[in-house]
Amino acid sequence: MADETPAPEAATEIPVEEFQMEGGPGAERVLNQEEIDSLLGFDVNSDQMQDKSGVRAIINSALVSYERLPMLEIVFDRLVRLMTTSLRNFTSDNVEVSLDSITSIRFGDYLNSIPLPAILSVFHAEELDNYGLFTVDSNLIYSIVDVLLGGRRGSSAMRIEGRPYTTIERTLVQRMVEVILQDMCAAFEPLAPVNFTLDRLETNPRFAAIARPANAAILVKLRIDMEDRGGRTELLLPYATLEPIRKLLLQQFMGEKFGRDSIWESHLATELWSTKVDIDAILDEQVMPLNRIMNLEVGQTIMLGAGPDSKIELRCRGVPLLTGRMGRVGSSVAVRVDAAVERTDASKAL
Repeated sequence: MADETPAPEAATEIPVEEFQMEGGPGAERVLNQEEIDSLLGFDVNSDQMQDKSGVRAIINSALVSYERLPMLEIVFDRLVRLMTTSLRNFTSDNVEVSLDSITSIRFGDYLNSIPLPAILSVFHAEELDNYGLFTVDSNLIYSIVDVLLGGRRGSSAMRIEGRPYTTIERTLVQRMVEVILQDMCAAFEPLAPVNFTLDRLETNPRFAAIARPANAAILVKLRIDMEDRGGRTELLLPYATLEPIRKLLLQQFMGEKFGRDSIWESHLATELWSTKVDIDAILDEQVMPLNRIMNLEVGQTIMLGAGPDSKIELRCRGVPLLTGRMGRVGSSVAVRVDAAVERTDASKAL
C-alpha cells in the first residue's frame, strides 16, 4: 500500500495556469496575447473585416448586412456578366471577371484599408442623388496600360512603384472606369433606371471622402483576369446611395428577370384572353317602392323607359364597359356596340 501512494512531489508538476484556473473565486489567470486576440475577435492571420467572433462581432453587428437586400446580389451578378463582354471588346483580349465577395463595412474602415498606390474613381448616381467609389489597384492599372498599349502576352506587366501615375495611365484607367459605369447602368436598368457618371479621379483616399467615416456601405470585390495579367477592383456603395431603391432591393428573385417570371406572365396573359365573362345589357333602371314590388302578380307588366333608339349600357359585374343600341339578328335580340365607357376612379376601384 505504501508503494502505490503517489509521491508528494508529483503535485508540483501541475502547470501554474491550470492550477490557478481551477482555484477558488479569488484565483487569477494571466491571458497571453493570442487569447486576448481571440476574445476580442482579432486574428492576424486573416482579414479583419471577415471576423465573426468576439467583441469585434458585437461591434460590427450594428452594420446592416447586404443579405437583407436579396436583389443586390442579382444586380452584381448581372454586372459581372456585362463587364466580361464589355472589357473583352475594350481590350481585345480574353477577359474573365469574377465576383469575390459582397460585404458590409464602415466607410472609414475601408478608406484605411485601401492598399496604395491606387486610383479611386468617384462617380455620381444621378437618380439616387448620391455618390459611389470605384477603386482600381496598381496591378490592374499596369495590366490595363500594358494591354491597351500592345504589351506582349506571357510577360508580367512592369511595375514602377514610388512614383505618381502619369497622364496616360490615368486616361486609360478613366476609359476603363467609364466602360464599367455603363455596365452598371445596364445592370440596374431592370430594377430602376440609374445613370452613373464619373465625377473625378483621386490617388489620395482622403480626397475621396463621399460619406462620413461611421456610415455603413456595401463593398463589392471584383477580380479581373486577362490571361496571365490582371488585378482587383472594388466597388463601394454607401447605404445612403441605395436608400431610394431600398424597397426594390428587398423583393425576392423569382425568375430570369428582376422580380418577374416571363414564362408565368405569358401563361397568365394567355389564360386571361381566353377567360369567359358574363356581360349584362341594361335597357333601363327604375326605382320602385318595396310594397309595389311585393304586390306584383303574374301577368302584370312593368313599362321600361327605353325606346328603339335608346342607348343600352353593357356591364360586367356592375362595371360599365360599353354602350350600344338594341337590334335584332335573325331570331335573336342583339346589341350593336357604339362606344366604350370612359372609366372613372370609382369604376376602376371595383
